[in-house]
This record gives sequence, C-alpha cells and structure tokens, in this order.
Amino acid sequence: MKLASRKGGRDGTLVVVSRDLTRQVAASGIAPTLQAALDNWQDTAPQLQLVYDALNKQGGAPLDPKRLQSPLPRAFQWADGSAYVTHVELVRKARGAEMPPSFWTDPLMYQGGSDSFVGPTDPILAADEAWGIDFEAEVAVITDDVPMGTVAAQADRHIKLLMLVNDVSLRNLIPAELAKNFGFFQSKPASAFSPVAVTPDELGDAWHGSKAHLPLHVSLNGKTFGAPNAGVDMTFSFAQLIAHAAKTRALCAGTIVGSGTVSNKHGDAGSCCIAERRTLEQIEKGAPTTPFMKFGDSVRIEMFDARGQSIFGAIDQKVVRYDG
Repeated sequence: MKLASRKGGRDGTLVVVSRDLTRQVAASGIAPTLQAALDNWQDTAPQLQLVYDALNKQGGAPLDPKRLQSPLPRAFQWADGSAYVTHVELVRKARGAEMPPSFWTDPLMYQGGSDSFVGPTDPILAADEAWGIDFEAEVAVITDDVPMGTVAAQADRHIKLLMLVNDVSLRNLIPAELAKNFGFFQSKPASAFSPVAVTPDELGDAWHGSKAHLPLHVSLNGKTFGAPNAGVDMTFSFAQLIAHAAKTRALCAGTIVGSGTVSNKHGDAGSCCIAERRTLEQIEKGAPTTPFMKFGDSVRIEMFDARGQSIFGAIDQKVVRYDG
C-alpha cells in the first residue's frame, strides 16, 4: 500500500496512491491525514488497503508529485540514527580521530526538528552557501505506538510504513555545534521525505531483517553520485534503532526513525552525501575536491524495485537562496 499527503493545511490531506505512482484517490472518508490514520492504524489500515486494491485496478485522479507534501508534513518525533557505522568510521578517519568500540554495539541517534518538513520537490532553502550545504540520502520508517522497553526482537512489528529521506546538513555549522557537546540544531534544517510512504510488503523479498536490501540512487545536477545498497553494511537494523529509541521512553504513533546516510564499506557504489565523497578524497588525495552544494544545484533521491519501477517516487530538490 502507498500513501501520500496532498498539499493543503499544516498536515495535508491523506490520499491513497497507485502502485505505479500515477493515480490517487482521497482517503478522507477513512482518515483526514496520515497521522490520523496512524493513530488508529489497526482499524484504518484494512480500509485503506481495500481502497488501494481497487485503485490499482482502475479509477483515481492523476498524481502530481509537486502537489504533495512529505507523507507526514510534521511529526511528533523524528529520531535519526547512524546505522551505517562504516560511514562514521570514514569521517572520523579523515580528521584523525579514533573510532570508539562502543559505536559498533550502541547506535548513534539524534532527535531532529519535526515541527515542519518540506515536500519532496520543494526547494532546499539556505541563506548562505558558506554554510556547507549537503544532502544526506536515507531510508526511514514510521512506527505505531511503541511501548517503552520494547526490545529489537519485538520492534519489527511496530514498523508500519517506509520512506526515503533527504536529511539536509549544513556541514560548516556542525563543528561549532558539536564542540558544545549538546548536539545538532542550526546545522540541521528541515528534512524532506519521499512523495509516498509504503507498507513494507511493497518491497517484496527486498525487505527482510528490518532492512531495505535495494540500492538508493542519488544524482547531483543530473549526474549519478552514488547507489549504495541500503541493506549492505547496515550495522543496526531498524528494529535495533527502534529498540534503542524506546529504551527509556514510549514512542507515539507517527514516530519517524531514520537510518542515517546510506553507505557501503568499499565505496564502489558511490556515496549518499557529499561529505563522504570529500572524506574519501581527503584520504586518497590529501584534500577534498568536490564542493558542497551551491544555489541552483539539484539533488534527486530514488529507489527502484527489481522491475525498475520507482517505489517511493523521487525526492527532487533544488538549492534556493533564502532571502527572508
């Protein structure tokens, strides 16, 4: 099943989207918004599935991704992990920092701003190129209510929907923030999510072990930047990330948990963020050569099934100067 939020109001209007991403039908008779559907998922999911099955046979109105918000235009919680520890290892290696052994056994996670996400084709707004504008292509899950203390072996059942993410980072603002030992804030502007959120069964056999075993394709200004496999070198599964987040608190329905930047150890498939490519350049050549994004640059993030069909639609954004 594939769901989206049509632009309109703070939380959009819930629509069911056909498997081929060409048609839509309003789901307002079942739930006005995706958050409302998640709040009562046990009852709404079967009804939405019936609409989805019918839509795939016939009917519906044309779907225009530009008229969509992120599936959850705002969320009660956005917790982003760093499940690809090889990515963290690379970044630390470039600056000569050792990797604490605990990073391989205890996930990194930060709580991002979730009061307002941007749509999948909305611009990345920044006031200054000197901030070091970077994309981060990730996979994310949306949960139902997760009780405090849920362990990884039980967490998979709480994953209701999957999305792609562009977790924008302002790289040149990060060092000063981390130096305060209090986490990200200004360096993490609004994230964007894929046009649709999908139930895990839409990935077929590629979804197993609480991981999406498919390449995540990223292009910068129309040129391939990377396509690492999201299921390879993922040290912590989504079940483990959810368990980590729920260790000391319950997670409410509509919580989004991100994977962190998708990364494969050997780098042959390219990268999902500029910072990683710059790190590899630093290690191999002694200095980075790939610049961060400039005004007018664009990034596209997409994942395809075994038949070459887009699963989530594309995050397709351009960097635009914010003039206030």
